[in-house]
Amino acid sequence: MLEWSVAAFRAAGVTDIVIALPPGEALPADFALPEGTLGVPGGRERSHSVRAALDACDGDPVLVHDAARPLVTPELIARTVQPLIDDPELAAAIAAAPVTDTIKRSTDGVHAAETLVRSELWAVQTPQVFRRDWLARALSASDDRLAAATDDASLVESLGGRVNLVASGPENFKITTPHDLRVAEHLLAERAVETR
Repeated sequence: MLEWSVAAFRAAGVTDIVIALPPGEALPADFALPEGTLGVPGGRERSHSVRAALDACDGDPVLVHDAARPLVTPELIARTVQPLIDDPELAAAIAAAPVTDTIKRSTDGVHAAETLVRSELWAVQTPQVFRRDWLARALSASDDRLAAATDDASLVESLGGRVNLVASGPENFKITTPHDLRVAEHLLAERAVETR
């Protein structure tokens, strides 16, 4: 999954890539780091890992991506960067998919307390693109606050930063189960055939 993600970012013209690795783990022995790619030890939580990667790079804007979304395309990466090019006041832009399911809120995990307005809901994805200063400020929060954050954009929002949603689709899904991995492998094999 890491190789697929790195390949997409390289194809999008991203030349400096920092990979935050799980604590105590190294890159797979068969993974050849492309030039301009660096591996660094990550942290206990996702935001801690983003902070470690940010400390190891100099870029602005900064793109944050979860390697568990290997179906990201160079086109989506470019579309997510574009709002920051167009609007100098924007703090961040994030890939997100409009929610298609009806979503219910439950306070006890058993009973429906509320049905949310589907047309207002977006499922957050990556890449997420940040102005470096906004991301650095957001990641300077306490370790506990970083551990509670579900994404870095929410930290930027809490500081008053404007975050654009860039419409993505369900194909940029996160791999969390063996089934997801099988679907991703199938879709990536189809892409390989299409590009031949």
